[in-house]
Amino acid sequence: MSVTAQSTKSNPFEAERNGLQLRRSIVNKLSIILTGFFAICASLFLIYLIGYIAAKGLQFINANFFTQRPRAPGETGGGWATALQGSAILITLATIIGVPLGMAVGIFLSEVGRGPFASFVRFLVDTLTGIPTIIFGLFAWVLIVVPSHSFSAVSGGVALGIIMIPTVARATEEVLRLVPNDQREASAALGATHSRTIMQVVVPAARSGIVTGVMLALARVAGETAPLLMTAGGTPFFNTNLFHQIDAIPLRIFNFTLSPYQIERDQAFSGALVLIVFVVITSLAVRWATGGFKRRGR
Repeated sequence: MSVTAQSTKSNPFEAERNGLQLRRSIVNKLSIILTGFFAICASLFLIYLIGYIAAKGLQFINANFFTQRPRAPGETGGGWATALQGSAILITLATIIGVPLGMAVGIFLSEVGRGPFASFVRFLVDTLTGIPTIIFGLFAWVLIVVPSHSFSAVSGGVALGIIMIPTVARATEEVLRLVPNDQREASAALGATHSRTIMQVVVPAARSGIVTGVMLALARVAGETAPLLMTAGGTPFFNTNLFHQIDAIPLRIFNFTLSPYQIERDQAFSGALVLIVFVVITSLAVRWATGGFKRRGR
């Protein structure tokens, strides 16, 4: 009998430990294989989806797409200039409304709020995150559209701005909590007030994280359709009056997918491709703002 066999026989705990290590090794390798397989499946699905949309939509991406308004239903040609203009206006309004309010809520939860009231506000923010976005459109419809008897860019911007608030608030709160307390204490030791410490020390230290939250919120609202159906209304004409109905890329995609004309259903892919490109650019901007590329390089 070998020395190893004698040692294993004389020490049952050693055999049990070896068996446990073998099981752990098998489970670990199996987990790695499964996670890698599912990651590949998800990546292939995403690549196929983007490739399919690009193949369908690239044929309509030209100068007319960015400069001309839509033609009459069923006619070839035309562009998405009105939708691009409307989306730019709506996103700008949403940013003006949602970013300051979201940052204010995040600063309150991280630096000011304490006790039951702060917990209640945090609960409301979490609740807003999970509410279907069409509810925000219904709120803006009751608040603005019904009294004014008209769809408008303002109502659409309000709906999208409210959608941005919880995302920006939670991102701001989390990144502010990561700022070391030493910086706060050093500022207070130099005689700075609490508000001045927050605005001139804490917030600048967390700037990259806050920018990340804002960009992610923008990427989310850029493709929202349900709230705009009840607020912006949509129009095939250019409009700079914030109190009149306005077009948007998601609205144009929605209307074209319901069109009986094949040319318009095909053009819907070009709008979807533009939205995908916007989200990709936003993601790259987030990584650049947070230094993700530099960390990867190291």
